[in-house]
Amino acid sequence: MSFDLVGARWFKSTRSGAGKDCVEVAFLDADHVGVRDSKNPGGGALVFTPREWDAFTARVTGGVFDRS
Repeated sequence: MSFDLVGARWFKSTRSGAGKDCVEVAFLDADHVGVRDSKNPGGGALVFTPREWDAFTARVTGGVFDRS
């Protein structure tokens, strides 16, 4: 499935600092989620299904990716 990302409304987390070293997220059609590098917005994006996005965010909030 392909997505037209031209009209996507990208945003950063409110917890992001003022720097450009962040990821941006956009909610797309069919509940898909786009993710791109804020330093290179024209460099492409990853697109996740709703199930993939839910699994990822559950692991983030569960601390799976925390550095110890």
